[in-house]
Amino acid sequence: MTALARTILRHRWTVVGIWLVLTVFGAFSAGQVSKRWFESFSIPGYSAYEANQRTIKAIGTGENAPLVIVVKAPGDVTKAPGTKAALDAAIGANPGARSSSFFSTGNDLYVSKDRHTTFAEIVRPGLPGFGSDPGSERTQRALDRSTHAGVQAYVTGRDPIELAADKGASNGPSILTETLIGGLGALIILLFVFGTLPAIAMPLVTAIASILNTFTLVWLLTYVTNVSIIVQFLIALVGLGVSIDYALLIIFRFREELRHGQPTEEAIVTTMQHAGRSVIVSGSTVAVGLVSMVLLPLPFIRSIGIGGMLIPAVSVLASITLLPAMLALLGPRINRARVMPKRIVEGSDTASGFWGWWAGVVTKRAGVTAAIGIVIVAALLIPGVQLNPSEALAKDRPGGGPAIEGRTAIYDAGISAGVFKPFEVLVEGAPTEAQLQTITARLRSTPGIDGAVAPTAWRGHGAAVIEAIPSDDGASKTTKHTISALQHDVLPAVASATGLQVTLGGVSAEDQDFVHAVYGNFPYVLLFVVLLTYLLLARAFRSLILPLKAVILNLISLGAAYGIVVFIFQWGHGAQAIWNVPATNAIIPWIPLMIFAFLYGLSMDYEVFMLTRMREAYDESGDTTQAIALGLSRTGKLVTSAALVLCLAFFILSTSPGTDIKQFGIGLSAGVIFDATVIRALLVPSLMQLLGRWNWWFPRPVARLLLADSPPEPASAVD
Repeated sequence: MTALARTILRHRWTVVGIWLVLTVFGAFSAGQVSKRWFESFSIPGYSAYEANQRTIKAIGTGENAPLVIVVKAPGDVTKAPGTKAALDAAIGANPGARSSSFFSTGNDLYVSKDRHTTFAEIVRPGLPGFGSDPGSERTQRALDRSTHAGVQAYVTGRDPIELAADKGASNGPSILTETLIGGLGALIILLFVFGTLPAIAMPLVTAIASILNTFTLVWLLTYVTNVSIIVQFLIALVGLGVSIDYALLIIFRFREELRHGQPTEEAIVTTMQHAGRSVIVSGSTVAVGLVSMVLLPLPFIRSIGIGGMLIPAVSVLASITLLPAMLALLGPRINRARVMPKRIVEGSDTASGFWGWWAGVVTKRAGVTAAIGIVIVAALLIPGVQLNPSEALAKDRPGGGPAIEGRTAIYDAGISAGVFKPFEVLVEGAPTEAQLQTITARLRSTPGIDGAVAPTAWRGHGAAVIEAIPSDDGASKTTKHTISALQHDVLPAVASATGLQVTLGGVSAEDQDFVHAVYGNFPYVLLFVVLLTYLLLARAFRSLILPLKAVILNLISLGAAYGIVVFIFQWGHGAQAIWNVPATNAIIPWIPLMIFAFLYGLSMDYEVFMLTRMREAYDESGDTTQAIALGLSRTGKLVTSAALVLCLAFFILSTSPGTDIKQFGIGLSAGVIFDATVIRALLVPSLMQLLGRWNWWFPRPVARLLLADSPPEPASAVD
């Protein structure tokens, strides 16, 4: 770091000039990449996804959830004037779609027991994407024009119900507006942290450069692989928070060295030796959490991991090159143009002020402090372990309009909610009519299925699709058991008996495959992240105990963040009042995974900030208590300020449209602030005090293995 610092000092104007040119180009790149986002999910290699893809090739449709057309009449709805014409009009409003109904199959599966209600399924062509139009409004207009007096008709289904829910939730500002709001909030926080205009401006300039240059790299990445549209939110707001975090650490240390009387150049060299090194370690932990996503067999998750990894990488690069160059140009002038009193913002070399007082409380009453922290963590872990990563049941979706009225009509008629996500059984190998009827009969007799039918129009290219209606909602636990029974027992037996290839498809089966793909491989992701992080921190802290404690506390912090998300969104405490999103008794499946990927590394930032200073203080004094007190007093304000910036950025992210982004933003926001308070202010210092000299245990053979310096035992070591 010393050599890098001196190189930057010699070429400070060149470094600033290069970053300026790259940042201007980054503004251009941000506009270009907006046209290249990947807006689809895929699960290559999983049976339901592959079956749906083969269905598309065979008969033209197979990936979208169906629109469900519901028609109610006072008498027998199948004989009511205009019922068939209304259904035909709805089908005609969706060119290229395939459909099934009482009129196309003659099967009473599509009619309620009292015969007052019937439904039809319309499977649209194309692939689903983020924000794609399900065509429900167009179809409803066609239905309204063809419906006779006395007959009620609605367009409902999974996608129209979700659309109705999203219309009820706040739409939120644009990405640019969100970033500007986040920047304004960060500006206010920085005002109270630094108190001078130059010091306030430096983190914001660094953040702008980091965000725009990340867009450049992601734009280039889109020519190599697909990159999810979700990455744009992450670049804007995660990039803002992380960049400011790292800039805070470096500016804090630079001003401290100036206060010690060092000249500008030496102050920068010392800052880079300590704070610069911490930034690299912190960025590495964030990147590790994100790069672990490539272990999952899901292209869109992998793209978020790869694209998201560029955020800390560029932020670290800007913090250790652009920022030192700007500080070299400013020098002591960073403390001019004061807008806050010096006594409020200036730090101290002693354990003084609030954080000095708090350090004294924690070190004197470590057992009590640790117990309080453990109780708080336990209270949040209880809901955390009840997290249900699943699609919400149709009945739990909020909203109003025809989609919700149609859903109510389905339930009131006693028709299964399974109509919203029916099973589609793909039969390949040129099946005969007799074989199809045999398979259909076997499906009808399967527990958990209300009925099955093989529409004659659902055949082509040596394949046929049988529609089966599950007895419960496609996201329910009972239907998940039915899916497993079909995939592992029923359909393999049918395939063996008929000599045909028989595979379960449909949206609900693919949803279950998605959960299996994510959480079936999650133990490998967790093992990868924990081991790599432990090794990085062991080398950085020169200790075997401190990184172990850091990893365990990070996992506990993650569990607490899950508990907050469950409490708000799964159980509904505050979600309706603040975000107009009622409880759905489930968390969108990919959200817990992404919270883990980002929060694990981000929260580790604060551990690195604190323990680096404590390690430095211990090396100087050999006194564990003094090292904890000095480290906490010198980094307490830094960690709190950094957490507030990130918390604000993520909270703003939660104002974005879509329940998924809201859950993601609140999970990160709550997790960051919880980690910076309960974990770092209570548990970290108290547990370190209880561990005493064990904190610093680092055998020389291990040091040699990790290519790290094994610090000599301080001569003045005191427990």
